[in-house]
Amino acid sequence: MIGFRLDEEYEVLRKRVEDFARTAVAPAIGDLYKRDEFPYTLVAEMGRMGLFGLPFEREYGGGGRDFLALCVALEELARVDTSVAITLSAGVSLGAMPIHRFGTPEQKERWMPGLCSGEALSAFGLTEPGGGTDIAALTTTAVRDGGTWVINGAKSFITNSGTDITRLVTVTAVTGVRADGRQEASTIVVPAGTPGLEVAPKYSKAGWNSSDTRGLAFTDVRVPAGNLLGREGRGLSQFLSVLDESRIAISAVGAGVAQGCVDESVRHAEERAAFGRSIGANQAIQFKIADMEVRAQSARLAYYHAVTRMLRGEPFGREASIAKLVSSGAAMDNARDATQIFGGYGCLNDYPVARFYRDAKVLEVGEGTSEVQRMLIARGLGLPAAA
Repeated sequence: MIGFRLDEEYEVLRKRVEDFARTAVAPAIGDLYKRDEFPYTLVAEMGRMGLFGLPFEREYGGGGRDFLALCVALEELARVDTSVAITLSAGVSLGAMPIHRFGTPEQKERWMPGLCSGEALSAFGLTEPGGGTDIAALTTTAVRDGGTWVINGAKSFITNSGTDITRLVTVTAVTGVRADGRQEASTIVVPAGTPGLEVAPKYSKAGWNSSDTRGLAFTDVRVPAGNLLGREGRGLSQFLSVLDESRIAISAVGAGVAQGCVDESVRHAEERAAFGRSIGANQAIQFKIADMEVRAQSARLAYYHAVTRMLRGEPFGREASIAKLVSSGAAMDNARDATQIFGGYGCLNDYPVARFYRDAKVLEVGEGTSEVQRMLIARGLGLPAAA
């Protein structure tokens, strides 16, 4: 029989992160969010808790756990705040994971201990200003010049790329042309502070205000040839495999947002009175919250299914896209309904549901839009690529 109850080790982790989210994140995030301020103190505490090293080997300072453990932690954080959750998600699944998956022993020894401890962050340099969803339309180039790579180009919407603790960016760049005329891309590690690497000011965003998101520019950036990550010419396939995993992590964030909306709505419905009784006594409110709980549970089961296939070594790309599509939609729908239940208060940034509403939309866009997920699901069913 299939069981969906978390084993004791995961439940202990879940309760620990839940307590941290309620006692440390919740009281602090409102002011940080208003000031568009990165949560350095909270990130440092998450590092001490071992959250940034959860799915990595103990020899590099990791926790020796698995990707489900990371997802469980992300869901609990996102029930309170998305910015903090996405900082962890990007730091692990997009930042450290490429080093872990494709790095040489020397690269791992150099970078992984700091990334696992949360004392350092790595950014994932894939999206470009003119490319967006079309990740194969790369214009950033890297040319060999003796023992160095010379990188030129630009990236956009890069999470964790400009914090005080950002130590490196893994950059996907065109490094050649195949016999059939198609571009050949590779992935190269660029340490923070390398001459020619320009980190743009933070974007002014509608959501995820306490998450660091910026553009990057590369002008004759020189790094050693040994900074190549994995095999030359395999950059896109490497990042696509990382994205499949990262979509599961984002799905856990979406499930957390959806559940957080339920949590806040139940509390408000019990406390708020109108026309002589709590609004929770009204069937219209009860049905709305019931639908929200259905969405939250559906999102959770979707990412549980995807991560289970991943951990079993089974194909999981389609399931990851399903989880991403379901959870981001659940987060958006629940945030909309929660705002409605809160009425005017739901439009005030002093209330978590206002942040949820602004944050949830990003989940339908980042790491592959909902339209892209539908395209990938269709291809996974064997349907031809759409014209």
